[in-house]
Order: sequence, then structure tokens, then C-alpha cells
Amino acid sequence: KKLLTHINKTFGTLAFCRRWLEREDGGSFAVNGANGKQEKYMGALKNLCDVGIVQPYPPLCDVKGSYTAQYEHTIMLRPTCKEIVSKGDDY
Repeated sequence: KKLLTHINKTFGTLAFCRRWLEREDGGSFAVNGANGKQEKYMGALKNLCDVGIVQPYPPLCDVKGSYTAQYEHTIMLRPTCKEIVSKGDDY
């Protein structure tokens, strides 16, 4: 329950990687300050994944030498403007 509370508070519905939980800020200095580091969380994270509360995703991979990126929102670049089309409660 502690880990799920941390995940919801820090990341909401956004994707995150496991190593962020081990940082001193637990993934977000703005949310947790310097006191967010999670310890001994692997069993709890596995359980959250096993019961379907947290969905695991493999790392983003592409052709060797190419660039891969992940963004928090979907945007449309038009000739005269930029539009965020995924704007929601987490924005």
C-alpha cells in the first residue's frame, strides 16, 4: 500500500521506470523533496503487477544507432500552431 501511494502521488498515470524509485527523490523532487527514495520495494511492485494494478512495459528499443523518446503528451505540430491533444487531469 505504501508503494502504491508513492506511485500514485509521484507519477499518477504516467509511465515510470523502476530505477526512479531508487533515487533520493523517489522520482520527483518537486513532489517528494529529497525524501522519496523507496527501499525493499521489489516484492510489492511485483505484487502490484501480478494483480493488474500496475502494468509493466518493456524498455523502449529501436534500431541500433537511432533515437527513441517517450513523452507525457501527444502533440500535433501544425503550420501555424502546436496543439496538445492528450491534455487531461495530469497536465
